[in-house]
This record gives sequence, C-alpha cells and structure tokens, in this order.
Amino acid sequence: MPFSILAADHTGITVSNLERSLAFWRDVLGFELSHRAHQKGELAEQITGVRGAEILIAVVKVPGHKIELLEYRAPADRKQVELRPCDVGSVHVALTVDNLDAVLEAVAASGWKAAGQPQTLTTGPNAGKRVIYVRDPDGTTIEFMQPPASS
Repeated sequence: MPFSILAADHTGITVSNLERSLAFWRDVLGFELSHRAHQKGELAEQITGVRGAEILIAVVKVPGHKIELLEYRAPADRKQVELRPCDVGSVHVALTVDNLDAVLEAVAASGWKAAGQPQTLTTGPNAGKRVIYVRDPDGTTIEFMQPPASS
C-alpha cells in the first residue's frame, strides 16, 4: 500500500438538535466537551460535498474515542431517515462500560431507549460480555458492552 492509516480519529453523527444530543453525550454518558465549531460556505461544501452546507459542531471525548456531533442548519432539503440496524448505511458506535445496568437506567431517564434486553454473548472474541443497543430520538444507535467480572 502506498499509504498507512495512522489512527481512527473520531466518529461523526448527524443530529437534529445539537444541544439535546450534546446534553446526552456530556451529561448522561460523561463525555467531556472538547470544542465547538461552525462551518459554512465553501469550506463546508468542499469537505462534505453538500451544496449550501452550514453545520454546527460539538466534539465530545472519553479516553480512546471522540464523537463529532453535527447539526446541519442548511441546506433546507435535508432529510430525516429512520434506518434500522439491518438497513444498509446504518452504523453504530460500541462503548465499553463498567456497569451496564446503571447505564441503562441513565439512558432511560434521558429519553433514549434500549432496543431490547441486555444479552450475554456466548461465543467469539466477546464471549462473556453483556451487550445491548440503545437508540436516541434521532435513531442513532449506540452499543454498550460490559465485560465479564474478573475472577
């Protein structure tokens, strides 16, 4: 290969309400606000390929990962789609947590909801982990994973 991927920098999530999403990631999950930005004009158009793009951005972080929350203010013809995890183009972020039940209580209190019930994986490299998908009001999926207790 004539190049190398050096690292994964962040995961970007387009949201309908930046302040609501920022409150969840920061106040419910404990991510730290790194910075905010406002992109528009040719810069935003050339980066995204979206004509007329205007974007409010907030980047939040925890050890090992950053989430870039993007609220597009323009163009006016942007769409809200409701992808299911099985639909092509659907993505999710997986976060390792130390107390899945406490996370689910905080998530429920914030207006997000679990897709089902936590399950313990029995095979593969994640065997023993308890996992669950949750979805935000925009339909964004986060997978929470709790490793098995140390023996």
